[in-house]
Amino acid sequence: MSERADNIMKQLGLEHPDAHCELNYGSDFQLLVAVILSAQCTDKRVNLVTKELFGQLKTPFDFAAVSQEKLEELIRPCGFFRSKARSIISASTDIIERFGGNVPRTMEELLTLRGVGRKTANVMLSVAFGESAIAVDTHVFRLAHRLGLSDKPTPEGVERDLMNEIDEDLRSKAHHLLIFHGRYVCHSRNPECDKCGVTEYCEYIRKK
Repeated sequence: MSERADNIMKQLGLEHPDAHCELNYGSDFQLLVAVILSAQCTDKRVNLVTKELFGQLKTPFDFAAVSQEKLEELIRPCGFFRSKARSIISASTDIIERFGGNVPRTMEELLTLRGVGRKTANVMLSVAFGESAIAVDTHVFRLAHRLGLSDKPTPEGVERDLMNEIDEDLRSKAHHLLIFHGRYVCHSRNPECDKCGVTEYCEYIRKK
């Protein structure tokens, strides 16, 4: 880990000791569904939807058998409900037919599922399977640039930089720390810099 990243993560760890995945789920598969639903939607809203959704549908077999129309209605509040329903049904079918009903555990296999990109795959690897991975969502992307941890213009580029900057055994924790700080302090608009403990590393403040 670089000295810069080490200092940043130590401070963020003090500020957000409870940083964790805020999506509610009861299985690896349910986490996958929740992450797909979270695209362009808040975790809070997803949790409201999945509270009812997972009460009716729990396994990939349930989701593969449900009609497109019914699933759309159940997930409508999450937005982009038609495409998300298609992705979830397709991914569920593939998990049954190609992976024996179990969510695959490698990046390569996860990326073959409809609706699963690198961010979703990395969440699964990190949160569900305990692998060393960093999912780059909008919060992680923003903070990596503001804190001088990456200057790459794409999520994939930021992911590579963070993987180089942060020790293997701390990447999953770093992912949650960056998300929490972005969600609750370093907002896209009107960041609460007076509440931030890592302003000495912040390119946003320096440029401002």
